[in-house]
Amino acid sequence: MSIIDSYNRWLNSSKVDESTKEILRNMSKEEIDDAFFKDVEFGTAGMRGVLGPGTNRLNSFTIKKAAIGFSMYLLEKYPDAKDRGVVISHDNRHMSREFTLLSAEVLNDFGIKAYIFDSLRPTPELSFAVRYTHASGGIMITASHNPKEYNGFKVYDDTGCQLVPAKISRLVEIIASLPNELEVEYDTAPTRGETITLGSEVDDTYVKEVEKIQLHPELDKSNFKIVFTPNHGTSYVNLMRIFKDCGYEVYPVEEQCVVDPDFSATECPNPEDPRSFTKAIELAYKVGANIIIATDPDGDRVGLAYHSSSGGDYKLFTGNDSASMLFDYICSERISLGTMPEHPAMYSTIVSTPLGEELARHYGVAYKNFLTGFKYIGNQIAEDEAHNGPTYIFGFEESYGCLISPIARDKDGLQAALLYAELALYNKLHGRTLGQNYDRISEEFGYHLDLVKSIEFKGASGSQKMKDILNALRTEPLTEINGAKVVSLEDYLVSKKYEGEKITPIDIEKSDVLIYKFSDRTSLAVRPSGTEPKIKFYVGVVSTDRINAKEKASNFFDAVISHLNLNFE
Repeated sequence: MSIIDSYNRWLNSSKVDESTKEILRNMSKEEIDDAFFKDVEFGTAGMRGVLGPGTNRLNSFTIKKAAIGFSMYLLEKYPDAKDRGVVISHDNRHMSREFTLLSAEVLNDFGIKAYIFDSLRPTPELSFAVRYTHASGGIMITASHNPKEYNGFKVYDDTGCQLVPAKISRLVEIIASLPNELEVEYDTAPTRGETITLGSEVDDTYVKEVEKIQLHPELDKSNFKIVFTPNHGTSYVNLMRIFKDCGYEVYPVEEQCVVDPDFSATECPNPEDPRSFTKAIELAYKVGANIIIATDPDGDRVGLAYHSSSGGDYKLFTGNDSASMLFDYICSERISLGTMPEHPAMYSTIVSTPLGEELARHYGVAYKNFLTGFKYIGNQIAEDEAHNGPTYIFGFEESYGCLISPIARDKDGLQAALLYAELALYNKLHGRTLGQNYDRISEEFGYHLDLVKSIEFKGASGSQKMKDILNALRTEPLTEINGAKVVSLEDYLVSKKYEGEKITPIDIEKSDVLIYKFSDRTSLAVRPSGTEPKIKFYVGVVSTDRINAKEKASNFFDAVISHLNLNFE
């Protein structure tokens, strides 16, 4: 069906209300093109899209179809799915509560019990709650760190892990077999399921489990101050409770603690973006904070800033930097305390810093990396536990997400925030800032600087442009950038690694990702985003000092963009 046919189907449907039709009538050609050129689909973090009418949008019709498909999937996979039920949570975004109740209603119609919270809760708590209730699955209504125009629909299995491709493929098949989002119908089960509101015991148990991850709860917390912002999102209540229980002095950015789907008091809700720290830095200067912690709206990502010794300003870490420091701290202190398991393991992703692997080797920790998406790490944890594999001690992604204790099977910003606070306090008590601690690590392993930038491509033409760029990098591969020669090319779409004439298979699931490695230890990864219409470029460099690393990464990125004839603002 063409774009205009899909558009007219909506415009002429009796199921679409008049106010929505008025929005459709006022759409520009470009808006129609972007809203109807495809069906919204599952990516690296579930189904995510802009809110509004259209097949490529998040609305009551597309959410209902996804909930129908998930209900059918669960009944097919789990004979006891009706009794075990499904846990549903949501973030602060527009339509999040409505989509939660709609999903619960659909599940109930299929005879499946639904557990919901009385209000918003963070993504990691949803993952924990699936395990706590022994549910057959979970749904998280969230667009994570995306702009306010977005929402999303994440699905989880009975281990509390997002569905990996091997599992989600059947769900996608079921959804694809259904009529279009306006016409899909189903028969209600003879006995409808019920919707149960979870009580405070889930919060209480989750909070206690998070607090258990402390390595040194006895540290003197006097004269140590934290500024915290939840960016209008889900982590505020439970994380403030955790900080208080653990004795930390915390100053929340009050205007950003209000649940607000428009993110009115923040320039950006994504802690990967320095603008999300603007108000927090202002408050930090006023109170003399040692560190700043910022979570994203659904509470699975954490950004970290520290008060530097030189100049007294606040400096931000990348997700790679902060996670590497945290992993180093966990390993060194668990060895010191005698709590390191016999066969420890750490997991990361193919676009995250190689410093993680170097630290793992240094501490004798088994290491494995996966495609982007924490679901792969969560799935590996479940496999290790089921088959007496190594003991998981840490996992992280470059995109500001990590998990310390596997009480959840997704990134956990509340765990990370608590241990980042302890990391900063520990270093303060040893006479170091976090910046000096990072320098200490870098002096031994080299300064690893990882630059991540994105270029947006909207609509059908943008989608094709992204495909053309990736195709060009395959058919006419790079050979040299800024004097550094390509030594290998890893193509995860064909599962092959090319080193000159040598070709070796890559034992990992297929994905549209290319990774170039160069003679000077620079790396370049290119992949389309799984959550937005963007191509993401990851440049990793290793140098003997921080300034040289920054210049090298920036110059390398500029050279790549120039080679591809792209514009970056």
